[in-house]
Formats: sequence, C-alpha cells, structure tokens
Amino acid sequence: MCMITRRISRIAAAVVLAAALLLTTGGCTQNGNGYVYYLNYKPEADRALKDIAKLYTEQTGVPVKIITAASGSYPTTLGTQMNKSSPPTLFVCESVKDITNWGDYCYDLRNSRQFCDLIEDTDLCVYSGTGELRGIGYCSEAYGIIVNKELLAKAGYDVSDIYNFDTLKRVAEDIHSRSGELGFNAFTSSGLDSSSSWRFSTHLANLPLFYEFRENGIREQPSKIYGKYLYLYKNVWDLYINNTADHRTDLSSVSVNMAQEEFGSGKAVFYQNGTWEYQNLTDKDKYGMDPDTLTMIPIYCGMNGEENAGLCCGSANFWSVNSHAGQKDIDATIDFICWLLTSDEGKQMMSDSFGVTPFKGHIDPDNVFFKAASAYETDMHYNVTWVFGLIPNSVQWYAGLTSALVNYSCGNGSWTDVENAFVGSWKYHYRLENNIID
Repeated sequence: MCMITRRISRIAAAVVLAAALLLTTGGCTQNGNGYVYYLNYKPEADRALKDIAKLYTEQTGVPVKIITAASGSYPTTLGTQMNKSSPPTLFVCESVKDITNWGDYCYDLRNSRQFCDLIEDTDLCVYSGTGELRGIGYCSEAYGIIVNKELLAKAGYDVSDIYNFDTLKRVAEDIHSRSGELGFNAFTSSGLDSSSSWRFSTHLANLPLFYEFRENGIREQPSKIYGKYLYLYKNVWDLYINNTADHRTDLSSVSVNMAQEEFGSGKAVFYQNGTWEYQNLTDKDKYGMDPDTLTMIPIYCGMNGEENAGLCCGSANFWSVNSHAGQKDIDATIDFICWLLTSDEGKQMMSDSFGVTPFKGHIDPDNVFFKAASAYETDMHYNVTWVFGLIPNSVQWYAGLTSALVNYSCGNGSWTDVENAFVGSWKYHYRLENNIID
C-alpha cells in the first residue's frame, strides 16, 4: 500500500486511541432482505457510485439508493436526511469530530468480523472512548498544486526548477508577465464562491495550522491558536490572486468549475486541488488531458526547510453505518460495503473514485497525483498532514474567513481582518462548539 496511509495524521481527537481491532462474530453474510441508502459526500463520485449500485442490484436483487449532496451542503443534507422516515443506512462523517457528534448513529462495526478482516490500515479506524468502531476513513487523499508540465515547458521551465516558495514565485510571476505572449497564465482563478472557497478557507488554511501545531505538539483541538505562521498563508494567497487572468475583485463569484475549466483547457499552468481531480481532468468526455503531462507539487509557502516538504496528505471522509436503521438494512449495507471491497468491479470503482484505500486486496490507482505523493515520501519528504478537522464550529469559521478573504482581495478590507477571522474567532467558536458559558 502507498505509504500515504501509513502516515495519515494522528492529529485527531482522543477517540482514535484504540490500538487494535476487537473482532466479534457476524456480518457480511449474503442478505436477501433489507436495502441500502448511501448518502454520498463526493459529487465527483456520483456517476461511478450509481453505476456500481445498479450492477450490485442486478447481481443480488438488493436495492441500493445513492443520493449525492450538492457541493458544500453535505452537513445540512445529512441532518435533513437523518430526520426522514427512511434515513441513510450508510453515511459520511467529514471528520473525527463529526463522528463524535453523530456517535449515537454510528453502528459498532466490530460486530462484523468479515468487514473488520478486510481492514489493512487501522490508523484510519475511529473508535469511541469505550472502544466501539464508529467509522473508518475509506480513502486517503492528497492535495497540492497540480501542474501542467507541457505548458510549464513551453514557458521555459521544468518541475525540478520549483522546490520552495521563492522558486515558485519566480516562475509564476514570469509566466504571468508573459501571459499575452504565451497564451496562458500562471494560476487558475482562486474562486471564493461556495463551490470553491473550501480550497482556501480549509485546504490552504491547513498550512499555517499544521506548522503551528507541529511546533507546539498539538494533537487535540486547542482552545485558542496564535497565528504565528499566518504570513505563510498570505504569501501563497497573494501569489495566487496576483498571477492569474481573473481580476481579484471578481473572486466571490468564481466557482471551482471555472478554475477546473481554465486548467483543463490549457489556460493556466498551476491549479490548487487534490487527487480527486484526476478523473475530471483525464476523462475523455471532459478535458481528456494526457496523464503524462500532469503532476502535483507541494504548496510551497515560505516555511524554512520546505524543500523537504511533500504533499498535504490525509483523510477527511469516514464511512459510518446508521445504527438507527433496521437490522436487516444494517446487514444489507455491510454486505454492500464488503462486496465493494472484494469484488473485481467494486475494487476497481474504489480505486478509480477514491484512490488509495485502507483495505486488503485494494487496487493501486493509476492516478499520477498519488504517484507524486508516493515519490515525495520515498524521497523522505515529510507529509503536511490534515489538521483542519480540528477547526471548531468549522462551517461558521470557514464562512468568516472566506468573507475576510473576499474583502481583502477586492480592497475593502485589510490582512488584519483576515488574521482576526483566522485567529480571533477561534476562541469564540471553540467556546460555542463546546458549550462553554461564562
């Protein structure tokens, strides 16, 4: 298995403390009754999941319903669907904290020996404080700066020319200055509408948090942060918005699809996103990009020693089975999961849609972005692990940060406002989330 899953962030709540699986009997027997309702988190996997669900129903007769939440709406959709008379039997928690919040709805997967026997990487198992297996990260992913190597070469550079923030800045600013001559720009647009802002209020924001938490040995949600490394955030954000074709005042209305189109159609060399974009970019029905022209590099930000940094690697999606569903539906859902993880068709879909998985017998993905992540690890580069799962009251915190970024970018606010939204609101949202009242 790719080493990404070996070094997924241990920066999680105390519920991820169990050292080994406690296996009991039951589960994964062929079930002639019940049904499966999977509330899917990933819009990019919607078609693949519906196709595989149809095949499973044809083979077993068990109905499988796939509903995919719109981008950015999953928490609200999950809450609404859980209150219905036929709620999801399989759902996704976005963080360890989410599993804590939904703990009463998370079936103890230790009750299925066959499912537990399929788990290869127990680092992605999430346990309750009393040892129940409440969820498991079903994919490990990586994000960074996706690079069109062909365009980079046309501009006179090679990927090896970029190994820290200074070199990235030098190359990007040169490409931007010659964009009229070259016919393409340095970066895709850094959209801050609801479909795109997560790339920056979550994924980019992870960098200053990672370095602060690493320095201070923080492994659980802190009551406050200091923002010591927010200058790294500013470095990258200014580089993005000043070296693109889109004017910085328009970012609040720019979507992730627009950025994807810019990159997929050869209008920009660099595109911050993750391993999940591989299918969109290489799909012949979409952009049909040649995988050989693509790679991913770290988000260089100006940290000392970042020449030794790798990609941002982690897992923020965890499968949980709804314990409030009927037992027949729980059994049917676990049967479906086991089939996904053991059948040739299911394993191929998991590889294509979710990349590296923590299960035995998985198929290594062809995704060149995963290969880039593995190459950095092989060269002993450290992973920038995902710590954004520790952000308190995250939806509201993200919204405040996004608003501050919009105002800063269009000249209606200062970077101090961004710092206040990043650092100043942490304590407030921590107290709100943890019901701390003066």
